[in-house]
Amino acid sequence: MKLLLSDNQLHLRFAPLTLTRPVAELRCGLFTNAERWQMLIPAAQIGYETENYLTGKFVANNGIWINAQCIANAQFAHMTCNLQDGQALYQNDLLLAKNGMEKTRVQCNISNLIILENRWDLYKKNDAILRQDFQIYTTNKTSTALSSTNLLIGSKQELFIEEGTQIEGATLNTSQGPIYIGKNVEIMEGSMLRGPLAILDGAVVKMGAKIYGATTIGPACRIGGEVSNSIFQAFSNKGHDGFLGSALIGEWCNLGADTNCSNLKNNYSKVSTYSYEQQQQISSSEIFMGLTMGDHSKTAINVQFNTASVVGVSSNIFCSKFPQKFIPSFQWVSDEQTSTFLLDKAIEAASAMMARRAQVFSHHDTTIFNFLAKN
Repeated sequence: MKLLLSDNQLHLRFAPLTLTRPVAELRCGLFTNAERWQMLIPAAQIGYETENYLTGKFVANNGIWINAQCIANAQFAHMTCNLQDGQALYQNDLLLAKNGMEKTRVQCNISNLIILENRWDLYKKNDAILRQDFQIYTTNKTSTALSSTNLLIGSKQELFIEEGTQIEGATLNTSQGPIYIGKNVEIMEGSMLRGPLAILDGAVVKMGAKIYGATTIGPACRIGGEVSNSIFQAFSNKGHDGFLGSALIGEWCNLGADTNCSNLKNNYSKVSTYSYEQQQQISSSEIFMGLTMGDHSKTAINVQFNTASVVGVSSNIFCSKFPQKFIPSFQWVSDEQTSTFLLDKAIEAASAMMARRAQVFSHHDTTIFNFLAKN
């Protein structure tokens, strides 16, 4: 079976995270949506309907069309697999899936269907997504035992530890939600973890870190300091002290020591934030919103971000004052000036960082960088 996971024309609504990936590749809970569909339908061949400049890396197919803003669950997958040719699956007025050209509308009522409508829904709805993923994935599986050097608060049934993980001298609290710890994770001594929380394969939690749910630490990330209700996609570092809350961090980012972001205004009013879709600052109905950072962007030590700041792809911020709330892609930002990060230098830096983790900056990545630097 072929499945075509579609951005549903919402590519820019989830930018800057989706400047370098389709909506289906956004990580929240334990998985990306592409990974969820693969888990629910193991034989499926996954394709993507996304922006043209991404299709070299994220290839399309002629499969059943699926709205990637809708989080996959067992009921959704079952109904999608049973669509006949020409049938389209709707919940209210939202198209969920269709098999070929739409001829017949099938109304459904999928219980607890989670829909991502804005980029901040990733952290706002991560609590519900993480609990759903935890239940689906860990049912009928056996967790590795927690060492006696650790303190567990809450039910051990809400803790799942994969093989190869090192955890000593940490405090884990599952009373507010489950904690999932992936393969070959290292959690150093003194760490304090509160669910719902996912720490995915190969991640490292540094000594004395404080992580509150609902948070997802993506594969191979390195996290220290204080983190609350945030999502790291993969391969990103926040190795030192500093606060990050209600934040969305892409891949291959590095936050320098004592980088902090505000996620609440002093007057408790609703925040405004930059929208790539509307190409301007927009009002939101949110009170809590921290930093959103695209792939390969970095900060120096002691950088401070205002509430609801947005940073594009491959930008570098090294200023002592609050930078502007929106920083486009490929920028060097200091107190004195903002200048362009030249494309060849950006590719060179990205390649060097990825090589440190035995990863390769591919020709597809070069195509994506070229497009973003010119648009």
